[in-house]
Amino acid sequence: MPSAAITAQAASTACHAAIAHAEALGIRINVAVTDASGTLAAFLRMPNAFLHSIDIAIDKAYTAASFGFPTSGWPDILAGDEALRIGIVHRPRLVVFGGGLPVKENGTLIGGIGVSGGSAEQDEACARAGLEALGLT
Repeated sequence: MPSAAITAQAASTACHAAIAHAEALGIRINVAVTDASGTLAAFLRMPNAFLHSIDIAIDKAYTAASFGFPTSGWPDILAGDEALRIGIVHRPRLVVFGGGLPVKENGTLIGGIGVSGGSAEQDEACARAGLEALGLT
């Protein structure tokens, strides 16, 4: 279980749990975990997972850590603000579709987890499995 900052062990555990869930779904993923600053703490790639998904997984974790909410929340936020919708998507490393979740312990942001390789819903389910392996939601 993480404490104040995500540990190397916790980041690794989350990656392995996300991969186990991907195997159960029959998909191949890349999974990344960052600390609260968005700096990469752990990464795993399943054999034959999409190469382009490497950076997407890392950026999903970065986006979730930097904003503190799931990347799947962006469509609702962007729907109400045309200028934001047009402008923010040009920001480097910002991902505005599902698969990235913040890692919070007792309400404190300690990192992010990002998964890429399946549908947005499958990616988010794998990321959630990573959090659940840490006893987090």
